[in-house]
Amino acid sequence: MDKLTKLLKKLSEKQREYLEEVLYALVSGKTSALDIKKLKGVEEVYRVRLGDIRIIFQKNGGDIRVLEISRRDDSTYRNY
Repeated sequence: MDKLTKLLKKLSEKQREYLEEVLYALVSGKTSALDIKKLKGVEEVYRVRLGDIRIIFQKNGGDIRVLEISRRDDSTYRNY
């Protein structure tokens, strides 16, 4: 079982619905209400904060590529 599937099983239905809404807003470009910050030292890589869940994504022109969705811990940002 991959990391994302394991995370989604641990989330409540309400958290999964909220995650889906945030991903839709991110892809559709309606990001004004989201808590987005650029990661330091890495070009075009950002994070969205949803409580203790982080969505790490990369912008490449108009395209958005989700790199990781995980709970916040000491190793969340190490690969970036």
